[in-house]
Amino acid sequence: MRWRGRRQSDNIQDSRGQGGVGGGMPGGGLGRNPIRIPMGGRAGGGGLSGIIILVVLFFVLKACGIDPLQILTGDGGPSGVPGGGGQVSGSQPKASDEMTQFVGVVLAETEDVWNGIFQAEGLKYEEPQLVLFAGQVKSACGYASSASGPFYCPGDKRVYLDTTFFDQLDRQFGASGDFAQAYVIAHEVGHHIQNLTGILPKFNKMRQSMSEAETNAMSMRVELQADCFAGVWGHFTAQKGLLEEGDVEEALNAAQQIGDDTLQKRTQGYVVPESFNHGTSQQRQKWFAAGLQSGKLSSCDTFNNPI
Repeated sequence: MRWRGRRQSDNIQDSRGQGGVGGGMPGGGLGRNPIRIPMGGRAGGGGLSGIIILVVLFFVLKACGIDPLQILTGDGGPSGVPGGGGQVSGSQPKASDEMTQFVGVVLAETEDVWNGIFQAEGLKYEEPQLVLFAGQVKSACGYASSASGPFYCPGDKRVYLDTTFFDQLDRQFGASGDFAQAYVIAHEVGHHIQNLTGILPKFNKMRQSMSEAETNAMSMRVELQADCFAGVWGHFTAQKGLLEEGDVEEALNAAQQIGDDTLQKRTQGYVVPESFNHGTSQQRQKWFAAGLQSGKLSSCDTFNNPI
């Protein structure tokens, strides 16, 4: 990926060595461990169809006389999850180490893409903060360690990342390359899009009335949509001419290596399909590729289509 010399995001908070920030339970992780999206309050009726709030429909609500800005500026996270931790004030100093510079550039590129998509619909994109941590961190979703992998917390609208995960992604999972790392970040930003558009809050309210099997099945659709949103970002990044030969293959390989089936085979030697909550390797590759090829949010309908 051609990232050197490009703009770094001002929305990076480096808390390494500072003990972390915020307050509750991490959610929306990439899939190294079965980290779940935080549970919300009990839903009042309705079936699984109640969760199908598609981004493409969100963007046309205005045509139905509904102001979608109320959704954007309303509930920032699921009920039952504490409000965000302390706000980051002012711009963070530009990073000096290469890995952190890379993260800052990738986050900036996601900001450019999603600002453009939201602006095209007359909406304002609320950019997420990305918190770099080492060892453990306290977010509005609770404490998490490096073992949790990268995750997004809807309670404070922040992405959390210990960059040592990238080393493990390479050495342990065999997923090397900078665009594999960019895919990880873009996936977590995809959860932020779901939070802004009401998908995560709705899921968190509905899941209390679901069985474990139903929750896992719906969690897979949420995660695969985040993969597809990462692909949409990749589509526009490719249009800028930032992708190099082999980049797409790096991302697809990363998606393959962190599929539920592949991870279970690696760690326990067998698979338990009913426990899948992020998607199989084939499914993760399929939905990332769908967003990458089309660049359209309508291609990311994981709720109304077979996964």
